[in-house]
Amino acid sequence: MIHVIAHTQAQPGKGRDIVSLSKTLIAETRKEQGCISYDLYQKPGAPDTLVFVETWESREALEAHFHTPHIRNFSAATSGLKAESRVEIVHPERIEIL
Repeated sequence: MIHVIAHTQAQPGKGRDIVSLSKTLIAETRKEQGCISYDLYQKPGAPDTLVFVETWESREALEAHFHTPHIRNFSAATSGLKAESRVEIVHPERIEIL
């Protein structure tokens, strides 16, 4: 099992737009084989700071997720709304930063 923590800092005032665009992404991702959990959190008092917290059965399941239409569509739709982003993949033996 691996965990993913995907940090996104939205452009000023765009956090709400990213949250809205994430609804389909979240619903479709939760249906994927190997997805144990997939949630989005918005920092209280800082609505442009977002964190996806995910749990996957394996790195292979996560890799398959990266190639789904819903992740590609979400990435394209939000590319101009993000100021920065960072993905941390937590394995039992190490942490990867993408």
